[in-house]
Amino acid sequence: MPSGFRHAAIVGKYQARGIRPVLEDVAHFLVGLGLEVSFERETALNTGVTDFEALDPQALGQRCDIAVVVGGDGTMLGIARELSRWDIPLVGINQGRLGFITDIPDGQYKEALAPIITGDYEEEQRAMLEGEVWRDGQCIFSALSLNDVVVSRGASASMVELRVDVDDDFVANLRADGLIVATPTGSTAYALSAGGPILHPGISGWVMVPIASHMLSNRPIVLPDQAEVRIRIVGGKDVSANFDMQNLASLLHGDQVHVRRSAFKVRFLHPRGWSYYATLRRKLRWYEGVV
Repeated sequence: MPSGFRHAAIVGKYQARGIRPVLEDVAHFLVGLGLEVSFERETALNTGVTDFEALDPQALGQRCDIAVVVGGDGTMLGIARELSRWDIPLVGINQGRLGFITDIPDGQYKEALAPIITGDYEEEQRAMLEGEVWRDGQCIFSALSLNDVVVSRGASASMVELRVDVDDDFVANLRADGLIVATPTGSTAYALSAGGPILHPGISGWVMVPIASHMLSNRPIVLPDQAEVRIRIVGGKDVSANFDMQNLASLLHGDQVHVRRSAFKVRFLHPRGWSYYATLRRKLRWYEGVV
């Protein structure tokens, strides 16, 4: 038996063509290392894998001690929120495009996984957001986000008008296509494309980024992560709140979106020698032009 982990969960981007043999190869490799292996239920059902036990995320969290995620960052986001409640560490094998948080190339997973399973790895923890939607004094929706909480306009051409408070301080009235509150993990996602800064995961802060603001003076701002951000819907049609990939549409005027730090964190395991800066350099192509 390995000295590190004993029961692995396999989670896959089951929509990807040809992923079943990859998932089965990873599973059999882990079995060969002495681990018990279970598949996330939707992954097993949608790929036709039947040789391994299929469990829902709650059962995975209760029974497994490591999760191997095969897919892109979206796949990782979904399961990371679920398993964070059980403090399960995650390893990402990249089958997507960018792969900021699924960082092991699929052709190199054996070399990367073998030492990780025996306890030889780099570990980092990522903060998450806890978001709520309040209406008439009642919470009508709540969710966790590893990347961001986004309040944005609907399909109509009109902008959304928002009032933003941080703790008990009024910050701004904002007329824009929307507003992003992002974690350091999410700072390289939508917030980056909207003009926000990159936050190192070690920074205890959030970035708040307006989307196509009507006022050019509305700029991104970095906030301490102890703060609670409250966003009130003042105007706009079909306003929605998006918590990573979880969406609540058709917010009403007067609704408020509250965003604060979650008590849960996500644990990522990386091969020894992993570097956050090397990840940025590869994914953002910062090496171009270097002789």
